[in-house]
Amino acid sequence: MVGNGDEWRLDTRAVRAGQVRSSEMEQSEPIFATSSFVFANAAQAAARFSGQEPGNIYSRFTNPTVRVFEERLAAMEGGERCVGTASGMGAILSTCLALLKHGDHIVSSRAIFGTTVGLFNNLLSKFGVLTSFVPLADYAAWEAAIRPETRILFLETPSNPLTDIADIERLAGIAHRHGTLLVVDNCFCTPALQLPLSLGADLIIHSGTKYLDGQGRCVGGAIIGTKAVVGEAVFNCLRSGGASMSPFNAWVFLKGLETLGLRMRAHCEHAMKVAAHLERHPRVSRVYYAGLSSHPQHALARRQQRGFGGIVSFDVPGGREEAWRVIDRVRIFSITANLGDAKSTITHPATTTHGRLSVEERAEAGIGESLIRLSVGLEDPDDLCRDLDRALDAA
Repeated sequence: MVGNGDEWRLDTRAVRAGQVRSSEMEQSEPIFATSSFVFANAAQAAARFSGQEPGNIYSRFTNPTVRVFEERLAAMEGGERCVGTASGMGAILSTCLALLKHGDHIVSSRAIFGTTVGLFNNLLSKFGVLTSFVPLADYAAWEAAIRPETRILFLETPSNPLTDIADIERLAGIAHRHGTLLVVDNCFCTPALQLPLSLGADLIIHSGTKYLDGQGRCVGGAIIGTKAVVGEAVFNCLRSGGASMSPFNAWVFLKGLETLGLRMRAHCEHAMKVAAHLERHPRVSRVYYAGLSSHPQHALARRQQRGFGGIVSFDVPGGREEAWRVIDRVRIFSITANLGDAKSTITHPATTTHGRLSVEERAEAGIGESLIRLSVGLEDPDDLCRDLDRALDAA
């Protein structure tokens, strides 16, 4: 057994935490590609199913490969328990199903992924769970929106796609004064750059599809928090609800975690160069990147994060028409809405990731037709800058 190493730093945990070697003494974690597990006798089967004895039962909710991923990510985030899910959206839905009931209320930042808005407005509302949306950094608005039935405050920081930053510690104080949970989507930073639990957050959400994987291979998600909330309420929801992570995907994410620190440092370095270059370009109206001193929450990001991440967004002056021309003329950037890959990507949020929002909802979130979002990858940043120059000049 390797263990979780309470004294280890993050990069060591990313490589070593959670692994339990089998009798074969493998160096790399194995994939347990099995749907079920065999019991020694009927009494052991009964004890496992009743919860009297720990152990594997069925891969929908107990699988050794998934468990290693969960223990490793929990160790990296500083949480007691992690539950892996089939997708990032599955992580959000499982959290809501586990912790909310008819009549409960969510206060959410407006600056979140468009599909999350759809989940809150179109699906949870059918079951009597309502959501109020507030500006991410307007702390008076957060407090004013809380009701007696509010159970969750939900946010992304940095936000998608404008990279706005929220003060997690301040929001945790607001949440806990009112007896609510603070749920932070840490997808853009990962534990390599930001540790929300240490700042007072109660739960962390991840789309493992993004930076945790790092090469765009698999879909998955995770929830991290306490044993009581995640290890019992969320786990029991997953056990019955079935939004389970596959063993193969868990193994891919484990391999991604081993290089997460290195990759995130490179993403930050490359994104900073691209953002600074775009800020000087005459065909760019505005750049959104917390690493720039022009960013309104630059000082907060420096205090709260260990790096500024790999997402850079910018406006061009000609609206949708010019934004699409720029996107169509790049040669290196992949035109795809996914992010967090080694390969750099480019997309038009107003017609892709946030395209199902109403015009009014996009306007409230600050997502205009002129906005372009980049996920800056691991290619040479000078090549990326030249590629953007070529596309901007041609457009």
